[in-house]
Amino acid sequence: MKFDTKTVRLVLAIAEEGSISRASDKLSLAVAAASRRVSDLEQQLGAKLFNRVPHGVEITESGIKLLQYIRQIDNLIDRLEGDAKALNNGLDGRIIIGSPKAVIIQFLAREISTIQRKFPAISLKIVEENSKIVQQLLRDKVIDIGIYEKRSGFLDLPKLPYHEDRLVLVYSRAYFKFPDGQLGIDDFLDLPVVSLGKGSAVLAAVQHAYRSRGRLFPNNFTVSGFDTMLALVRNGLGVGLMPPEVLRSFHPEESLVAAELSGDWHQRSYVLSCVEGHAQQQTLHNVVAELLRKMT
Repeated sequence: MKFDTKTVRLVLAIAEEGSISRASDKLSLAVAAASRRVSDLEQQLGAKLFNRVPHGVEITESGIKLLQYIRQIDNLIDRLEGDAKALNNGLDGRIIIGSPKAVIIQFLAREISTIQRKFPAISLKIVEENSKIVQQLLRDKVIDIGIYEKRSGFLDLPKLPYHEDRLVLVYSRAYFKFPDGQLGIDDFLDLPVVSLGKGSAVLAAVQHAYRSRGRLFPNNFTVSGFDTMLALVRNGLGVGLMPPEVLRSFHPEESLVAAELSGDWHQRSYVLSCVEGHAQQQTLHNVVAELLRKMT
């Protein structure tokens, strides 16, 4: 099977754009050439990836299933290119770390900066994904180090304690009123809640809270990032849940309030796992040791 890098990135671009012409523009390809690449690939796979619709294309059921493998190929290509570049530049190697956004904002960015100063010959890359995706990337050895919420763990890998945080309820005082002090689950159970999407530790925590009251979380608003969550909260479309340090990083206005929560359902423990195989062993050991230094 012939599977060149341009075709891999073309298929991913088409899935993202919903259009062969827009994906072609993105990759500086002629539309006819892009269509031919897709047709050739579909013929090789024996499965149709996209169906034509009035305003573009939509991915087929087979395409959805095969897309995960195409993404893995793209990630591995990126891995190969990046590692080769690091070695050609005389570096000791490259380490790729996968982590949720909340961890990057609160802990990882600061720690990576320290590691980079201590080990300038190590190239470091951060991949921002939710806890579920981080573990998938670890399983496929696309990343070397993964940080994820402990309760979401499904990998059979050693899980080293990393950091803990908590969620607070964020709301706009212009639209919602709550009593002073800590809030319980019942204080917001009937309100629209803005949550991060599938695979996120925030969604898992909210679902757990609702299940404790014998209810299913209605998924009023599901967003991909804390910035979008805050935009919806700011305009009174619901209340949100995020760590207080993440909220502070957005420099919120006075009308936005962070209320502490009672119980332990909103407490989160992050763990670190790593896989050997791609990275130079001593380089990987040095980075992991630095990330865990505060825990010793």
